[in-house]
Formats: sequence, structure tokens, C-alpha cells
Amino acid sequence: MTTTTTDPAHAAIKAEIDANDVVLFMKGTKTMPQCGFSSRVAAILNYMEVPFKDVNVLADPAIRDGVKSFSDWPTIPQLYVKGEFVGGCDIITEMVLSGELDETFRTKGVAFNAEAAEKIRETNA
Repeated sequence: MTTTTTDPAHAAIKAEIDANDVVLFMKGTKTMPQCGFSSRVAAILNYMEVPFKDVNVLADPAIRDGVKSFSDWPTIPQLYVKGEFVGGCDIITEMVLSGELDETFRTKGVAFNAEAAEKIRETNA
């Protein structure tokens, strides 16, 4: 992960990640996503009752570009859990369906609704 502290956008991104256990850099907000991929990840987290900070990258072009170089990941949304980059929409979708996202939350001590996670898997089986 590139963490250029001289870059103001990187410093702001790092501050959000350090201050919050779960951060979703997304287009729009958790209550009003503005792209399908951001909507999917926010819906997963909301349904699983994961407390998370949403950062609307559309509100700040420097953050929108900076988060891509910060994580060395080219797309948005981007999910961070306890300071660690987890992935974008496809990875989060695969992780919830495999149970790996549950394990990540358990290992990192992040509260989530395991029954809701199981319902997602049952519905998509």
C-alpha cells in the first residue's frame, strides 16, 4: 500500500482508515449510492449490520483519484477493515458468498449479523 504522507489526499484517506474500523470509499453514500457497484457493497454491509464509515469519493476529486493510488487498486468502491484493504465489489461479493468476509470480520473483531450473512448465501446458492 502506498502511503505518501506528503500527499494531502493520501493523508486524508489514511486518517479515515485509522479513525474507523470499517471504511467504504464509494460513489455516493451508504443511504444513497450513486453507482451499482457501490450500491452492492453498501447493501451487503448494511444487510449484515456492519457499522461502517462511508466516504463519498464523488464529493472530492482528490480523494477519488487518491484512493486508487493509495491502495494500488484501480476501481471504486474500496473496502478497508481495521486498516487493511480488503477489495472492491467483485471481491467483496465473492467473499460474502464463500463466508470469507464473515471470517475477516470475526478475526478483526468487527461486529456483524451472521444470520444475515447466511441468508445472503442461501439466497444466492
